[in-house]
Amino acid sequence: MSEPVTILGLSALYHDSAAALVRDGQIVAAAQEERFSRVKHDRRFPVNAINYCLEAGMVEPDELTAVVFYDDPVLTTDRIVRTLAHSGDKGLAQWLKSAPGLLGAKMRVPQLVAAELGANLPVLFTEHHQSHAASAFFPSPFDDAAILTIDGVGEWATTTLGHGSGNQLQIEQDIHFPHSLGLLYSAFTVFTGFKVNSGEYKLMGLAPYGQPIYAGVIRDNLIDIRPDGSFRLNLDYFGYLDGEGMTNERFAALFGGPPRQAESRITQREMDMAASIQQVTEEAVMAMARHLKTRTGAANLCMAGGVALNCVANGKLLASGLFDNIWVQPAAGDAGGALGAALLVAHHRHDAPRAAAAPGRDRQQGSYLGPELSNEEIAAYLDFNDYPAHRVTDDERASRVAAAMAEGKVIGWCVGRMEYGPRALGARSILGDPRSAQMQSAMNLKIKFRESFRPFAPAVLRDKVADWFEMDADSPYMLMVAPVRPELRIEQSFSTAEDLRAIVNRPRSTIPAVTHVDYSARVQTVDGVDKPDYSDLIAAFDALTGCPVIVNTSFNVRGEPIVCTVQDAYRCFMRTDMDVLVLENFVLFKDEQPAFADSQNWRDEFELD
Repeated sequence: MSEPVTILGLSALYHDSAAALVRDGQIVAAAQEERFSRVKHDRRFPVNAINYCLEAGMVEPDELTAVVFYDDPVLTTDRIVRTLAHSGDKGLAQWLKSAPGLLGAKMRVPQLVAAELGANLPVLFTEHHQSHAASAFFPSPFDDAAILTIDGVGEWATTTLGHGSGNQLQIEQDIHFPHSLGLLYSAFTVFTGFKVNSGEYKLMGLAPYGQPIYAGVIRDNLIDIRPDGSFRLNLDYFGYLDGEGMTNERFAALFGGPPRQAESRITQREMDMAASIQQVTEEAVMAMARHLKTRTGAANLCMAGGVALNCVANGKLLASGLFDNIWVQPAAGDAGGALGAALLVAHHRHDAPRAAAAPGRDRQQGSYLGPELSNEEIAAYLDFNDYPAHRVTDDERASRVAAAMAEGKVIGWCVGRMEYGPRALGARSILGDPRSAQMQSAMNLKIKFRESFRPFAPAVLRDKVADWFEMDADSPYMLMVAPVRPELRIEQSFSTAEDLRAIVNRPRSTIPAVTHVDYSARVQTVDGVDKPDYSDLIAAFDALTGCPVIVNTSFNVRGEPIVCTVQDAYRCFMRTDMDVLVLENFVLFKDEQPAFADSQNWRDEFELD
């Protein structure tokens, strides 16, 4: 009997480091380093994530077939050196920023692997967008599909168009740096006062509060989108080539003044800029998708790269009917590159068959690929600290927690294997009643410690999604936006002069906590196959209330990664206004817990206007 082909994939040394383990084409485990280190978007070599993956796969380092890194540092260095030469002295700031990483750890990946794993292993390198494409196609439900990857930049590519069939894929066209849809969106993210690689979600959430009055300005001055979906940026307005920032003074003049300072009041200008760049981004994605459809003739589309996390654009692409089915990698950003790199080597280099999949189901296993807690571990922690808890059966857990939600209580839910990717999908989630008009603002300000305008996602039973939203498709990874059904809406209008929080707190439907200002919702469909405990909870809530929808947001607070361990979960529970904590088969109530010394300090740290 031949030895299994076991590949460890790594993404690291830029942002969102991660590791993934693939055995004979089957995903065994995957996790981001930040969940273990507690450093958000941790870029360091993912020692903890590697250790978890090897433990989950019961693999010793010397049993690995190969280790593969998600991009090619030599090609990246080539791009940066050539860009510097083109920019001359003006590019010095960018060189000083990037040189330490390029000439340091990224050039020593084989040595890092040998040192950390203690084994002499083959270390391979894929190209960045090949990793994205592999992460999109190979775990998808499709045997044949078009592939679209869009992000800031890999080595040279910023966008690729490809095709996958069986256990092979091919990149057929690409767009090169410095022309990048991801960097264009990031430029607006920074200019409106948010952070690159995390604030893009905020910009997307802010867009419905504005009007796209600058869309023409963007098309006329910043980006030329051609009929085939290719595009070019006007680099005269950007600073990422020859400056210290994403934009420059010409960009600021185009939009009537300097950038918004972080944490300052959000004005109508920022709302309108968000709406405008969102509209232009959607136009660009749609143009690329149309060209890809014409080129490949494929019925299905797979997507990855940071821009693929723009669930509003994804929802409109799905609603267009251009492709019969769309599948987006839930870890679409750089963390997902670890998985894509491992799958690419398994299939292309070792000809491993793709994992078997039931009809209509993907190979990502719900993206529940991280560590899980044991009841024995939880009991030991609670007993050692003398924290009161109620041990329940699975059925009792569903009914008891559903009843608490129906009473307006907010739940911290820590059940099953942790999610891989930026979204909480019902394993490390904060849950609530979507029927409450105050729930969105209260959860944002008192639990998440973040901006009150940011929307929450509805988790809905798959067989009832069409009764509540204008969609009837699988969306298990919260990567599609769809409108709430018209008959459930409460029609309203708002003035641009109104305070943002007043708008947020106004009910817009019968499920206001998950209905955005434009009546849209970032839908997660839930069935009993990948996550029966989560499905049972929503079904119990439906039986009590007649509502098969609950609020789902990630179990963390602003500035911290999603919780991973028992300690992480209890600490977050006690330092926020959550009412109930569920740790596998243990249910804890806040009013029964002893005082927690540093809870007030955390609230002060994240005080928002």
